Amino acid sequence: MKTPREIKASYDNGENISQLLKSDKQSNRSPQEIIEISYDMQTGSYIEAMSDKETAIHKHEYSTEIAEIIKSLCTAKTIMEAGVGEATTLGGVINALHYETVAYGFDLSWSRVAYAKQWLNKLDINNVNICVGDLFNIPFQDNSIDVVYTSHSIEPNGGSEEVILKELYRVTRDYLVLLEPSYELSNSQVRERMDTHGYCKNLEATAKNLGYEIIRHELFPHVMNPLNPTAITIIAKKSNADNPTMKFACPKYKTPLIEENECLYSPEAMSVYPIIRGIPCLKIENSIFASKFEEVKP
Repeated sequence: MKTPREIKASYDNGENISQLLKSDKQSNRSPQEIIEISYDMQTGSYIEAMSDKETAIHKHEYSTEIAEIIKSLCTAKTIMEAGVGEATTLGGVINALHYETVAYGFDLSWSRVAYAKQWLNKLDINNVNICVGDLFNIPFQDNSIDVVYTSHSIEPNGGSEEVILKELYRVTRDYLVLLEPSYELSNSQVRERMDTHGYCKNLEATAKNLGYEIIRHELFPHVMNPLNPTAITIIAKKSNADNPTMKFACPKYKTPLIEENECLYSPEAMSVYPIIRGIPCLKIENSIFASKFEEVKP
């Protein structure tokens, strides 16, 4: 099994890390771990791409369209990008909303979240709370975010569409906006490519089977790569549940966390989650079991 240093050397040599890890027969890495390593190795590439004029224009148009869609749905007091990456989309969305909102985001990769914080600081955007988390166990409370959206973050998780949709729907208060690969609305060439990469599919059908109210499903107008077109799927929830003040939650029990001494404590899990350089690390595997945490005082 290749060590992380060897994987990094392969990445620096231009190899496709995802395919490399999938082909490593001696590795016991899970699909989620492969995705995390692959994206973490790519950290910085999205921000670097913003120096290209064509990419920057596309990202501006893409983010502005998302903001316009959000504004057409409601006046969201809170928004969240699930799978925030380096926040090159979220930053544009916030700037294009033109009204005060509190934003949240999470990503599987700590490095990408760290770069996201730097990018948002560069844009002088301070009303964002981001953490490490995963789509299968989203570290936010039920009905805690008015509008949740994704931007090709479900994409590499083909086969897990239902469990991810359930989690996204759980944390959504009013609307869930999915911007994901358009398998069903694409031609055979595009579908073959998506199948090869294991991309998600059947999101609309999966949402319908779950009983969700779909109010829009069509091709999204702003596409950078014609071989990976985007579909927009909007799901209405409009929950009447109380909106919790504390948004972050224990990823295992979905219950509020208590912040203390550079960590977040879950009474239900009797575990602490570290905060590393200001970034809460809220994946289940990040937890440290500490049954005496409430008894031992600093």
